[in-house]
Amino acid sequence: MPSLSSLRTLQRRACAVRNTPALRRYASHGHGPSYNEPTGYLFSEKPLQPGQKRKKESWENVWYIGMYGSMGVAAVLLYYKPDTSIKTWALEEAKARLEARSDKA
Repeated sequence: MPSLSSLRTLQRRACAVRNTPALRRYASHGHGPSYNEPTGYLFSEKPLQPGQKRKKESWENVWYIGMYGSMGVAAVLLYYKPDTSIKTWALEEAKARLEARSDKA
């Protein structure tokens, strides 16, 4: 059985080989920063001079129409959604059974 000191030596050598720069893996693959550097401005847009108007980008109107349009459609669909609660079903079932019982008598 190998001695404890020889096992430690083998472990150190394995760690040394694993930590060599050629075998080390980096998430960014070694290419500079992979994110936009913070500028301190909201959405990296500098404040406009007084009297200037912000120019919308081409995708913004599509986003607004799609987002708020889908919210409107969802609101209408939820408003007109059929009532499927157990209480409503039980009330209708009870009324139907009472009518059926009164018809027999």
